[in-house]
Amino acid sequence: MRTVIAGGHGQIALKLERLLADRGDRPAGIIRRPEQAQDLVDAGAEPLVLDLESATAPQLAALLADTDAVVFAAGAGPGSGAARKNTVDRDAAVLLADAAELAGVRRYLMVSSMGADPAAHHPDEVFRTYLRAKGAADDAVRSRTTLDWTVLRPGPLTDGPGSGLVRLAPSVGRGTVDRADVAAVLAALLDEPGTAGQTLELVAGNAAVAEAVAAAAGHDG
Repeated sequence: MRTVIAGGHGQIALKLERLLADRGDRPAGIIRRPEQAQDLVDAGAEPLVLDLESATAPQLAALLADTDAVVFAAGAGPGSGAARKNTVDRDAAVLLADAAELAGVRRYLMVSSMGADPAAHHPDEVFRTYLRAKGAADDAVRSRTTLDWTVLRPGPLTDGPGSGLVRLAPSVGRGTVDRADVAAVLAALLDEPGTAGQTLELVAGNAAVAEAVAAAAGHDG
């Protein structure tokens, strides 16, 4: 399976690329800066250099030839202003959906955020813009009948080694989750088409990743 990951140099993306490469898949990551390429090569991924804030859908679609799935894991990141929350967290996600449609790639995994909502309220202006941008991106992707989308909304992210134990459901309550476990869930979701059409929240929990994803797809027991 060839999976192209937007935001290929992000922490979750690099962990996902390693997982996919280790199991024999062909991950590729979209990066903005050529100097990031070696980190992807070291993770077993093919680096694809393209600026998602200036690229067109046909330019991005050209990178998606022979691709089975795309993952949107890009983000403006901490310290960026409100404007880039819209151009990266919202607009680049929509661009990837447009490009996937042009390239005939149906499977689309969206790394969103718990609390994402186009009408989100939060006292911090930048974080409010972020939640609204993510919510708008989710809605834009979920409106596409040509995509087999799954929206994953992790709780606040932590940097532990990952426990492999999670809670994954449409609503899970408050909690944090290690980036390593987010990557593991994404890898499992790529193998589970039964989760298409679902928006799932993710926090640390008591279920093994494979079991949690199977349950979300309706394969309990």
